[in-house]
Amino acid sequence: MESGLTSLLSVSIDFETSHLFFPRIIHWLMGGLFALVLALNVVPFLAAVRRGERTLPILGESMDKFRFFGTLALIAAYFYLMDVVGNLFPYTGYGFLFVSVVFVFLMSLMYMHTRTKRKVVTAAINAIVAPSLAWFILAKLFQITLP
Repeated sequence: MESGLTSLLSVSIDFETSHLFFPRIIHWLMGGLFALVLALNVVPFLAAVRRGERTLPILGESMDKFRFFGTLALIAAYFYLMDVVGNLFPYTGYGFLFVSVVFVFLMSLMYMHTRTKRKVVTAAINAIVAPSLAWFILAKLFQITLP
């Protein structure tokens, strides 16, 4: 009876693939959100195309191209640089920490409509505290390997 309980309480970790656990969750969440965005926007888009409208609902004049393409560029740079910086400090999670601080700060600045000293300082504090807290909880408390 005791060997059955021991096998239930034992945990085996495959270190070759354990670092892929959270990226898989994120991939599935992003895929689900992408499908939701498509489902909510494809029908009005196709209806506008059929009506022959010149300004389509998704690509209308109200689209903020700077923020849209800036967000795409920052996300691409974030994932690329997380790997690059992570390789400079292997197995520490500093790649995640340092790149996340810069990413959160730049995203905050990009979406800030009016930049005052107070708002920029608040964004800077948030950019330091939020990733640091996430890094501490994931890397130090739960000992999850971060890039």
